[in-house]
Order: sequence, then C-alpha cells, then structure tokens
Amino acid sequence: MSGQTSARRLLQRQIMPVDRDFDVLALYVDPEEARLDADKYEVGGSRAAKDLNNAAVRQSTSTGKALHPDQIESRTALRVEQGERLSFGTYFNAFPASYWRRWTVVDQVRLTVTLRGAGATLLVYKSMARGHSQRVEAAETTSDQPETFSFDLTLKPFIDGGWYWYDVVAGDGDVVVESAEWTAEVPEDRAVNGTTDLVITTMNRPDFCAKLLVQLGEAEELHPFLDTVMVIEQGTDKAAGSEFFPTAEKLLAGKLRVIEQGNLGGSGGYARGQLESVRKGTATYSMMMDDDVVCEPEGIIRAVTFGDLAKRPTIVGGHMFNIYSRSRMHSFGEIIQPWKFWWQSPTDTFADWDFASRNLRSSRWLHKRVDVDFNGWFMCLIPRVTLETVGLSLPLFLKWDDSEFGLRARAAGFPTVVLPGAAVWHVPWTDKNDAVDWQSYLHQRNRFVAALLHSTYPHGGRMVRESRNHQIAHLVSMQYSTVAMRHQALLDVMSGPGHLHDRLPETLPYVNGIRAGYDDARLETDRDAFPPVRREKPPRKGRDDAEVPGRLSQLVSAGLQPLRQLKKPRPLSREFPEAEIRAMDAKWYRLASYDSAVVSMNDGTSAAFYQRDPEQFRELLTKTLKLHEELKREWPRLAREYRDALGDITSPQTWERTLSPWMGTDD
Repeated sequence: MSGQTSARRLLQRQIMPVDRDFDVLALYVDPEEARLDADKYEVGGSRAAKDLNNAAVRQSTSTGKALHPDQIESRTALRVEQGERLSFGTYFNAFPASYWRRWTVVDQVRLTVTLRGAGATLLVYKSMARGHSQRVEAAETTSDQPETFSFDLTLKPFIDGGWYWYDVVAGDGDVVVESAEWTAEVPEDRAVNGTTDLVITTMNRPDFCAKLLVQLGEAEELHPFLDTVMVIEQGTDKAAGSEFFPTAEKLLAGKLRVIEQGNLGGSGGYARGQLESVRKGTATYSMMMDDDVVCEPEGIIRAVTFGDLAKRPTIVGGHMFNIYSRSRMHSFGEIIQPWKFWWQSPTDTFADWDFASRNLRSSRWLHKRVDVDFNGWFMCLIPRVTLETVGLSLPLFLKWDDSEFGLRARAAGFPTVVLPGAAVWHVPWTDKNDAVDWQSYLHQRNRFVAALLHSTYPHGGRMVRESRNHQIAHLVSMQYSTVAMRHQALLDVMSGPGHLHDRLPETLPYVNGIRAGYDDARLETDRDAFPPVRREKPPRKGRDDAEVPGRLSQLVSAGLQPLRQLKKPRPLSREFPEAEIRAMDAKWYRLASYDSAVVSMNDGTSAAFYQRDPEQFRELLTKTLKLHEELKREWPRLAREYRDALGDITSPQTWERTLSPWMGTDD
C-alpha cells in the first residue's frame, strides 16, 4: 500500500457462543489435541485404501473433554483453568487466511490478544493447504494484570489454503483470554464499513421469524452494519402477530420494514427485497436470509467486512449448520457439476461434517481453500452493484434461484466466496424429500431453465437422458403424480421464458392442480386411515428386502421392472397395501417389487397409499419418452430463446410489473 493513505480496520474478533450455548461450543473453542488424518496422496489410488481412509477421516477424535459453563465470562472472553490448554483453532475463531489472501486487498494481518493471569503461554500457529500446522510465534504473561500481545502475520504463503490461530496454556493459575482481534492496514477509502439491507422472506413462520429479528436486534454491535431489515411477508399467519414481534420492533429501532405481498415463493420474496434495495440505493449490499434460521450475528459483520475489502465486488455467502445437531455443517461449499448440471459439494470435501467429533485442526481437508459457484440464500450477501448490473432473481418461486444467480453473476465478473466464520443454523436439507412432493415440479422446471441459460454442453450434457431415467424410476415406484408434475414442468420449459413471470403468482394452485386425483399425492396424517397390510402370498422363503442390492442387481432390476409394470396387479393389492415402507427405505428398487404400499413421507408427518396402475404407467411412459426426444431436439433453439430473454426477465422494470399489485404495501 505504498503511496496510499491507510487506516487500521478490524477484520475479525474472538467470540464465544451467544447465551453460552454448549451445543455449539466446539465451533468456538477446542480443548482436544490435534490428530491430523492421512494425506490422500500417501493413501494412494487403490479403491479399498481410499474407502478405508474416507471412513477413517470421519472417525471421531474427541476424548470427551469439556469446558465448564462458567469459563465463558462474556461474549468475547474465556477463562482457561490452571494447567489447561485450549485452542482457538476453530470454525468461528481461527482466521481463514487463504480466503483473505485470494479474494481481498489484505496482504498482512495483525493478531492482538489480551490475557489476564500470570504464567500463561500464548502460541500462534498457521496451517498450510495440506493441513500441517506450524508454530509461528509465542509469548508469556508475567503478571496478574492484563497484558496485550501483538503479532504481524503475512498472508503470502496461503495461496492454496491455510489458517492462522492461537492456543492458550494456563500456568499455575487461571488465565482469562479477555479479547483477540485480527486487524489489517487497509486503504483509507475502505476503512469505513459498508451497510446491508437484510431481506428475510417469510410465510407462516411467525415465531421463527420474530425470534430471528429479536436476535438481530439484541446484537447491538451489528446495528452499524444494517441499513434496513426487510421482512417480505407472504403468509396469512404473520410475523407481526407473534408475541416476540414487539420486542424485535423496539430493538431494531426504526430499521425494521415489513412488506406484505402474495405468495410468490422465495424468489418472489427475495426479488422484492432486491428491488427495494436497488430503488432506495442507500445500502452497499443486500443480504438474503431465510426466516427459519438461528443466526450468528458476528457472521453478518464478517461478511460485510470481507465484501468491503474484496478486490472486486464479490458475493459473500455463509455456511449452514444443522439446527437440530448444531455442530454439524451441511456443506463447506457448493458447485454446479457441469455435465450433470446438478448442485453438489466439491468432490474433495465432506458433507454433513461434525465439528464436535473432528474439529478443524484434525481435519486435513478443511485447510484447503474451497472455491464455489454459488451460495444458498439462507445467508448470502450480494453487492448492490451486482444487482444493478446482472438483474434480480429469476421468477422461479422456489429452487435454483440462488444457484442460477451465482452462475449469472460469475459470468459477469462477480465471484461468490463462502466465508468460514459466517454461518446460520437451519433445518437440514437431508430432513426433506421434496423430489417427490409438489416441489418436484419446481426442481425439474427450474433446473432445466438454469441449464438452458448456463450449460456449456450441447443439449445440457446428460440432463435429458438423466431426466428420462428418473421419470422411469418414479413410474416403477408408483409415484405417478411426481411423473405428471415433472412432465408438465418440461412442457412449460418448452413453452418459452414468458411463462415464468405470468405463472409466478399462481404457482401453488397450478402445481397442486396437476397432482390432484393421483392416489400417491393424497396424504394422511393418521396411519389408520389406510387398510392394514395384507398379501396374497408371503415373501419367498421369508426373504427380507430391506437390504441394499448390489450394483449388478440394480442394473438387472432397472431392465426388468418396466416390463413388470405392464402386468396386471394382484387383486388383493387393490384394497390392501402389500407393505408398509418407511421414507428412508422408499427407493425405486424396493417399491418396484410391490403392487401397492403405504409409504411415509420424509418429514415424518404423513403417508400415502401407492398402487400400481399399468394403464397410467403405459400412458405416462409414452408421453415422457416422446417429450424427452423433443426436448433434446429443441434444446439449441430453447437455449437461444432463454438467453436472449434473460436481461428482460430479471430486470427491475419487469419485476415491478409482476409486483405491482403489492407495491407500496409497507406495514
């Protein structure tokens, strides 16, 4: 920064869990020793060796060491007991050096730690992309009075990955880590923080949403980073009716704005917030956030700070932890696999990672920098200039709006970074199975729309073939309503981009109208609403089909089952289910062997009575085979049509027309 006027700015500070929540403590402080797993290049390419190593990587390194509740002295202070060693090399308190090195103007940081207590040792470490830790600096306290230590640390060695962190060892008495801050010299024009509009789309989750607002309001240190908190209210059971809402309104002190509109789904709600943010033009960013999350407010501050210091306008995302098992992370980042055009975690990462079992310092893969294509809008900071340049959300109702936006922004020069240390707790995707309910229409339609816009392969790679195969799998599973919805989704895709805005306000009744009349779509909460299980013949030799078949067996079944579907069903199966199938076991290769079954849904609240119907099977199979052939043939034309229309579909002017019935509906 020679020749430039600079100022020192706080990048990250030491924090402890809000409300001393011990379920998340492993994300803040680590009492365990580090036991790094094996390097994959030492393991080699043998399939057996790789499988064994992958299993070993997930093995817990925890010995059960725990802190006492009273060791947390405040939001920023922790007491280390006599003779104890604690590491702050954790998700929320380690410094993600490689991300700052790759994406920001920062090239050196200063760690400043204040300790109170004689005879304590402070140790500073760094790791490289391969996970090995190196001791960098050390210091000792000499009195019982607070002592402050500072270390200037370069970011040069972190091109591929790596973190900085510190450990504290107490001596003959307790020591209090009163504070720790990571700061940097930054250009003077970047010394003052930007602000964000916080856009929360909600529908019939009044208490969840109001509690989130209270949490944001109680974090006073967050308020200078907030411009407006917009609640896009799309439900009938309104957040303003919650008993917690008056408290939220008082705490947010004029920053809260409630906007009511019809149910336009997540994309319609977020687009409204994006539009309002662009129109008023007072905030640097617009952050998308779900209504059913528990937030770490410090993560919002870190995201804004990172965005302020990024080399170019950058979308900054947060991670998602499981709200029911709070030390478990859903994914460390997500990409769109280009050939399949499906979202996934990068192949060299691990999904559903439990930091309480194996924390940062013991997990080699967590030290590589992970680059992504997009971030989910459960927590995602978007620069206002990005919205002004590439447009607002696609009108997709639900699904693929966030991932499509990430691809569109990247193509225009706005990358997405998922920043470690910024996160929310959310209901995990694994507790849902929206691939067979009404949302299957949106999965199918929106994925194909996104692929037509962004796929670099002719005909979308393997998408058309894979879609056809999935249709057949649903058919042999007796999920006829799912097939019908997915079929209509493709017809709508082929009708052109004009239907996206036109259909948005009526999405739910439209989709429910497609699935109406199908037995597998009629859900009952009471199991006794269905007849008891009866079979004409018992299973051959008492065979249990709960086991997962091998690959060869699945291939044979995939070839034979469509032929079996044409046979006449067993008469007794028309009145009585032949089996009762748990949601976790409702795989196509199991369902295909029955003529009827009661199948429970993934959320555990209801079940449906599936019945095999040869006529429906034949009719839907014929339609879907013809449709997929036509889709493949028409792909080049459709891709041109959607890409030519993209600018208009996502423009503020078009969104204003769609939202016009509800504009000016501030509460």
